Amino acid sequence: MQRVPLSLNHILERAGRLYPDSQIVSRRPDKSLARHRFADFYRRARQLAAALQAAGLRKGDRVATLCWNHYAHLECYFGIPAAGGVMHTLNLRLTPTEIGWIANHARDRFLIVDDILLPLYEQFKASVPVEKVIVVPFGGAKIAAPYADYESFLAGAPERFEYAPHEEDDPVAMCYTSGTTGRPKGVVYSHRSTVIHTLMANQPDHWGLSAADSVLPATPMFHANCWGVPYVCAMMGIKMIFPGPHLHPEDLLDLFGAEKPTYALGVPTIWMAMLQLLDSQPERFRLPPGMRMLVGGAPVPEALIRAYRRHGATICHGWGMTEMSPLGTISYIKPELQHLAEEERFARYAMAGVLAPMVDFRLVGEDGSERPWDGKSLGELQVRGPFIAGCYHEVAQDPEKFTADGWLRTGDVASIDAHGYVRICDRTKDLVKSGGEWISSVDMENLLMAHPAVQEAAVIAIPDAKWSERPLACVVLKPGKTAPPEELRAHLARTFARWQLPERFEFVEAIPRTSTGKFWKVKLRETFAKG
Repeated sequence: MQRVPLSLNHILERAGRLYPDSQIVSRRPDKSLARHRFADFYRRARQLAAALQAAGLRKGDRVATLCWNHYAHLECYFGIPAAGGVMHTLNLRLTPTEIGWIANHARDRFLIVDDILLPLYEQFKASVPVEKVIVVPFGGAKIAAPYADYESFLAGAPERFEYAPHEEDDPVAMCYTSGTTGRPKGVVYSHRSTVIHTLMANQPDHWGLSAADSVLPATPMFHANCWGVPYVCAMMGIKMIFPGPHLHPEDLLDLFGAEKPTYALGVPTIWMAMLQLLDSQPERFRLPPGMRMLVGGAPVPEALIRAYRRHGATICHGWGMTEMSPLGTISYIKPELQHLAEEERFARYAMAGVLAPMVDFRLVGEDGSERPWDGKSLGELQVRGPFIAGCYHEVAQDPEKFTADGWLRTGDVASIDAHGYVRICDRTKDLVKSGGEWISSVDMENLLMAHPAVQEAAVIAIPDAKWSERPLACVVLKPGKTAPPEELRAHLARTFARWQLPERFEFVEAIPRTSTGKFWKVKLRETFAKG
């Protein structure tokens, strides 16, 4: 067979030549829509690459982006690697100090930033010695020195462009983990890993998208390569609908109505908030018929899946990690399980799902032995594969995350059944160990959120003199609803044993979240573990 290197440049060429009329829709800060064709995207991404090379970019140089989801950020996804650089997406939801630390750790040489995010950049620029700052006039601002205007930067690119020579293992992008329990760690992706992940993600039983689809990623482009959406859509000629900075449920539903996406992606909190509008204003808001939604980043309550089915949408639960590019599983009903009753099917949809192709999985117990795939035995989920990180950027060894025989330790406690369905029971650090027995915070949270008065719930472990730890439930009630602790305890008692039920409930206005939308249980423990 021919030894042709796997390359993102092939995907860019395919997008421009096969699908020149496919659309890219971006919502600007003023909520107007910018429309581009793939022909524009192809031309502009290559212009960006040529301009970066002319500006002195060398192979392997980091080019940071501080941008919302829009057309120019998409151009960065392909133009920076085409020039031989490495796109480093900065998480704009972090503090300026955190962003500055990450940019320095990555040794970013260039920065591409939205005009509306310049105030954020200016809070950390003194600590980050980037050589050139290129500003995208996304909000219509006039860009003045010392910054370069993105449009002028592209317009001044040399007419002649050739892709930078590369090997398939050369880096193309990097993202940093959320770092909820320490400094964020950098994950570097290669041409090879990204192309293989792209091919895997769009298998028929996974995303299964074609050029007839249109996709709206509510997941940010600065997090885990936007779950791979830009690469899959470019490869298949799929219309992309970018919401820009407008992620409020009402704004998203307006965009759904205008552009009719067939597929949307995001974390559960976005869809929970949207559900309230769909339920309270059915005469105003409707989902496009038959829309599919991939929900990940946190466990998906079965109640949420059922609720969206009422509105004609199908939710698939996906699980993964930044270190996995990021997809590892996706929930669907396999052919041999199509006979299951509706109750069992919904339970399957709420699982993390079926193992992704090209990924090896194993469960490892506390004693180091491998656990069977029987749907009951619990162990830490460990993974390996061609699009899974083998180390972190500038970290020689990390035995807490990588085993001696080359597996990534996910930190998730899970079971796998005989059909290959993964059920994530908890994070190892979030399990409640009471009297020597484990209690799953995830299972308890999902059941609490199935109560009609509960909007959100997070369960943490608190110290206990007798039992070592006990569960504490932090609950956000829906507006106008009440649910006393004894009612919630009775609700949980339908599934949990009496000894597992929390004695303590804390009713809060909101549950703190990380920059990627996950429950920030560290903050909850700081608040309540000593109370």
